[in-house]
Amino acid sequence: MAAVQADSADRTLVERATRVLPAGSFGNLSGSIIIREGQAGRVRDVHGREYVDYLLGSGPMFIGHCHPEVMAAVQQQIPRGTTFFANNEHGIRLAERICDAMACADMVRFVSAGSEATLYAMRAARAHRKRDKILKFEGGFHGMSDYSLQSLAPRRLSNFPNAVADSAGIPARISDEVLIAPFNDAETVRSLIEEHHDELGGVIVEAFQRLIPPKPGFLEALREITSRYEIPLIFDEIVTGFRFAYGGAQEYYGVTPDMCTLGKIVGGGFPLAAVCGSAELMAHFDRSAVGEDDFLPQIGTLSGNPVAAVAGLATLDVLERPGSYEKVFDTGRRLMQGLSQAMNAAGHTHRIVGEPPLFDIQFTDGPVENYRGMFAADAGKLQKFNALLLERGVLKGDSKFYVGLAHDEADIELTLDAFASAARVLPVT
Repeated sequence: MAAVQADSADRTLVERATRVLPAGSFGNLSGSIIIREGQAGRVRDVHGREYVDYLLGSGPMFIGHCHPEVMAAVQQQIPRGTTFFANNEHGIRLAERICDAMACADMVRFVSAGSEATLYAMRAARAHRKRDKILKFEGGFHGMSDYSLQSLAPRRLSNFPNAVADSAGIPARISDEVLIAPFNDAETVRSLIEEHHDELGGVIVEAFQRLIPPKPGFLEALREITSRYEIPLIFDEIVTGFRFAYGGAQEYYGVTPDMCTLGKIVGGGFPLAAVCGSAELMAHFDRSAVGEDDFLPQIGTLSGNPVAAVAGLATLDVLERPGSYEKVFDTGRRLMQGLSQAMNAAGHTHRIVGEPPLFDIQFTDGPVENYRGMFAADAGKLQKFNALLLERGVLKGDSKFYVGLAHDEADIELTLDAFASAARVLPVT
């Protein structure tokens, strides 16, 4: 009887969502699954079905859902106020921690979402260089702004450096202000920057692009050519910040940009993101430092709010402890190896792409070194595999396994069993 009531309640929620939400969802995942609660490395839906969670809220819940230290910090702050539209001590302390952690960060400006952070980082670079164009990489995701939604996931492949808008409603002329380069192709990037350096306001890149690690020497080459022409280099570390290392991808890969953007982990599961960079670039947010003509106004109602700040501080406290990253990397390596073994045993042609904290499978026999390598993979087969995992109690996004600190031995064993079972059922062709 309880199951029938749960099914009825779920259908009612789905129907209600369809009436009031476009496509029946918040725009992220399908509205067919509705999560009720999360704890550590697992979530439960409105039926009470439990899943090992490799979605992790699209990454923020790196140390687990409802971590007791984060919850205690938030519960202590809420009775004292949730937002003030003014400086607060916790936000200042979080900014100090970020500056200590990130090699490129002399100063920080808080915003509420990653899209805001990348928007302002590109704007600051353009203000500094007094140039309009931005170079980004095909397949690179930098949020929802007009500049960012250029050649993120083009359905038709264009010649470099021509940009293709990814959304309706973007003015056509924006595509003329964005140059597109292939990720992991140092020679092409060098050639494009040499040709267009007088037009470029900045270069933005995910040092680890979606799932694709940089080839040895690629980021170093990008750093060298942008430095030569004094073009600001922005690392979008919304995903990788505090995930690959405490100092982010710039520490993990050993290359320091001029600016970076942070989000997800740094807010501890609450809305908070940040623009970080050198004092020279960040000065554009200070009218008294650069004057009226070079000033970059930035106002956000919830920017640096104390609830998100204390959650971020508590999260960083956990991550600073010895062994935190070693545990995540060990978990990720076991999952990557187990996934590959399951696919080999079942005869599936595949590649495991990524780093231990963030990876996925691509059904292809070709190299996956840039967007075009992923574009050639069998996306339909991946979708079927994801559905089989969901049936077996493993939740992930369309194209990522987010591995977290809270995933324990039971989570790993359940997942490895699901890999083997799903691989046997998945059609080989």
